[in-house]
Amino acid sequence: MNRILRYYLDTLIHTGTFNVIDADGNRETWGDGSGEPLTVRFNSRAAERAVALNPSLKFGEVYMNGGTDVLEGTMYDVLALIFKNAGNHVTSRPWMRAIERMRRVARGIVQYNTPTRARSNVKHHYDLSSQLYDLFLDEDRQYSCAYFERPDATLEEAQLAKKRHIAAKLRLDRDDLRVLDIGCGWGGMGLYLAGNLSADVVGVTLSDEQLAIARQRADDAGLSDRAEFRLQDYRKTQGPFDRIVSVGMFEHVGVGFYDAFFSHCAEILDEDGVMLLHTIGRYDPPGNTNSFIQKYIFPGGYIPSLSEIMAASERCGLIVSDVEVLRIHYAETLKHWRERFLARREEAKALYDERFCRMWEFYLAASESAFRWQNLVVFQLQFTKNLDALPITRGYMGADEDRLRRLDEAAAEPVTGLRECEAAE
Repeated sequence: MNRILRYYLDTLIHTGTFNVIDADGNRETWGDGSGEPLTVRFNSRAAERAVALNPSLKFGEVYMNGGTDVLEGTMYDVLALIFKNAGNHVTSRPWMRAIERMRRVARGIVQYNTPTRARSNVKHHYDLSSQLYDLFLDEDRQYSCAYFERPDATLEEAQLAKKRHIAAKLRLDRDDLRVLDIGCGWGGMGLYLAGNLSADVVGVTLSDEQLAIARQRADDAGLSDRAEFRLQDYRKTQGPFDRIVSVGMFEHVGVGFYDAFFSHCAEILDEDGVMLLHTIGRYDPPGNTNSFIQKYIFPGGYIPSLSEIMAASERCGLIVSDVEVLRIHYAETLKHWRERFLARREEAKALYDERFCRMWEFYLAASESAFRWQNLVVFQLQFTKNLDALPITRGYMGADEDRLRRLDEAAAEPVTGLRECEAAE
């Protein structure tokens, strides 16, 4: 076995039962013998060497390309064992820290998300086949952290609860409020606000696939007069808006554009307006996004620390009026996605190929593990421009959420229009 890889495993794996079969067929075991045994086989010395030198990138890359296989357990089991043993110190070896320092120096180039580059990055991920997302997302195609009000909630229930939770924080206390949805996805959030709260919504996306489906859903739901969806960069939107909401988009902005993002939001937000930002974040100081995820899944993406968000918003004249940290909710969301994807893996393979399926399996498993055992959470940050734009206690949020829950429960089905759209296609 590669000597560096053996040294790394010697210092990393202390609990569990982790078996590795090297390229020459030799088997070694790490851990304390607890739990179900997990076995990984390397199929070439080149694969061993690559993982030894840069595991953050190469373990996923080698698995994706068939250089390693999981013989006992699943990739999620393997990553869970690694992450639980490592805690927040996956890159604790000197050469790994050097790689991460170089990546941080280069992040200004990697995250240089001009409008043209931002559109290219979005198309890389979100313009994949719509059939792929049908395999694992909920019926409303919510591709962001759900909100589990109960441990036994279904994915559909938790995603609906997420929309309620966000709507309550927007304080849509009168009809015809003009709302901007930055990064509107397939339209679910905008349609919920238009259909359940009579808001006039403008949703912007850089994905052609998302735009077509969002517009069709609005037509099918009879909400085209209230929900307008555009192929438009957020920097090109013109206000004013009474409310701004952005769910799962800020991760694509890039650190170098945080000031531009918040400055533009402040410019187009009404003086008495409210903004709600829902984003993945890290609870420790600024760092790097996982290199495999950045290279293969979300090019140009970056997971911010709270300090980076706060500093940029402060410079742009926005007032932070409420902060909530969602812990474990995204891990549970990803668990649902991972299990649904694996249950329909053969369909995904028919759409793409085995390499794609391995890439997607690793992405979902690594993401879930990071939210369970590393430093990732979800921030929901509420901003205003005026200190008295909202009630001075948080009771209105709970009251609005309860009211919306009663409406949702009374409705035969939530306003989405997605299934009608798919039938039409």
